[in-house]
Amino acid sequence: MKKLILIALISIVTFSSCNEKTEKKEVVSTYYLIRHAEKNRTDPSNHNPDLIDAGLKRAENWAKHFKDIKFDAVYSTDYNRTKQTALPTAKQNNVEIQLYNPSDLDIAAFKEKTKGKTVLIVGHSNTTPKFANRLLGEEKYDDMADDNNGGLYIITVSKSGKTAESLVVN
Repeated sequence: MKKLILIALISIVTFSSCNEKTEKKEVVSTYYLIRHAEKNRTDPSNHNPDLIDAGLKRAENWAKHFKDIKFDAVYSTDYNRTKQTALPTAKQNNVEIQLYNPSDLDIAAFKEKTKGKTVLIVGHSNTTPKFANRLLGEEKYDDMADDNNGGLYIITVSKSGKTAESLVVN
């Protein structure tokens, strides 16, 4: 009987220490933020132009650049140029483009909705860095130069912290 009790105690201690050593995998949200590709500038009064050929090519190049990344979601503002930039990557990942309004964005709700996901966000020279700053909770990035259509911000958010990387992809 003493041996049985001893075996039971050893089993309990062993299993409880195994459970303590088993750590939960940390939930990481990863955000890739880009500006729309080159737009048609021939009509300054057109506030919703399409991409030019160079822009359509850049949109395809973004999809190639992101080919090894599985996006859970692709977000775009509701403009032709941003949706056209997002489309090749959305198709490649078999996801619908989700629209967002940068002027009316609840960042806490967005972060909760995309928690643990990998997300592409397509915006504009002013909204893209602002979105990155809001994800980080700090004013790290200024507006992008008007000729910068290859800027990429990569933001990761987890319980252990946030990281930010800024690249140019041409």
